[in-house]
Amino acid sequence: MAQTTLNHTQTVSGWAAHDSSGKITPYTFKRRENGPEDVTIDILYCGICHTDVHYAKNEWGITMYPVVPGHEMTGVITKVGSNVKKFKIGDKVGVGCIAASCLNCEFCQDSQENYCENLQFTYNGIFWDGSITYGGYSKMFVSDQRYVVHIPESLPMDAAAPLLCAGITVFTPMKDLGLIDSARKKVGVVGLGGLGHIAVKFAKAFGHHVTVISTSASKEQEAKERLGADEFIASKDPQQMQSYKRTLDFVIDTVSAQHCIGPILELLKVNGTLSIVGAPEKPIQLPSFPLIFGKRTVKGSIIGGIQETQEMMDLCGKHNITSDIEVIEPQDINHAMERLIKSDVRYRFVIDIAQNKSKL
Repeated sequence: MAQTTLNHTQTVSGWAAHDSSGKITPYTFKRRENGPEDVTIDILYCGICHTDVHYAKNEWGITMYPVVPGHEMTGVITKVGSNVKKFKIGDKVGVGCIAASCLNCEFCQDSQENYCENLQFTYNGIFWDGSITYGGYSKMFVSDQRYVVHIPESLPMDAAAPLLCAGITVFTPMKDLGLIDSARKKVGVVGLGGLGHIAVKFAKAFGHHVTVISTSASKEQEAKERLGADEFIASKDPQQMQSYKRTLDFVIDTVSAQHCIGPILELLKVNGTLSIVGAPEKPIQLPSFPLIFGKRTVKGSIIGGIQETQEMMDLCGKHNITSDIEVIEPQDINHAMERLIKSDVRYRFVIDIAQNKSKL
């Protein structure tokens, strides 16, 4: 394992964290040359995910410093390899969380690369050549074509960026439950943040009755009026929680903070399903009685395969679904991360990497 290999000859400007303080500073590093299966992308925008904070601060204990975060990048292709067929120079594209997988296991063969045991992430991963991967907080990116998706012409590049992580993270469990083309269901969304607000948009676009569950009662108006939710439950209100007992078919929990899911499970009908997509730093609390007495299922889900990500992106183009964003300049990354930790954003920060050189 090495930071680079002999093939890493392209000098790139970016932004990195160098220790557990998590402070992001300008950083110049090397990327590999564009290979036969690769595309080179000029990055225009990159979303800030809460995962970026976890890695920058080494909160999961697995960070390899220096780390260049960013797995929600959109940009324009400037170079294509000799074996690249589905992309051309000038295409608007996106890269999400996946940099490499084994390509041979049952999951890779079934377009579920996200469950490959040898999955390597866009940053803080180990690429096929043994080098450490660097993410989208940078001016340019080189990606194997297998992990790149087209961005529909109808979608703005800045507001589309968070779809590559936040969007696919909530889309996949909905697809797994058949919610894309099913009869109208009652869907609950726990947490109205970067993931939650997109989950509401998806569920509404697919024709379902949507209930937002939040610890912040003050979010009721924006949940209903801004995002179109049908109902709202203040989870700290025992009476409200009791009144909605056994009313929901499916709940997606997007919260990244430690919490007990027992009360949330009680909102599900018998045979209902709770899908967990948030990644708290500490284990969540899972009492057994709500499971036993409701025949309920708790499952997890992580992003999606590339084919599924393209399907999601195409549906976003069809339904005009984007993330609600606040665009920032690279020099404001640290302040944005501080605000993100405090949930002080509606609903996703996006870094203007090209700094307004393109209005795509």
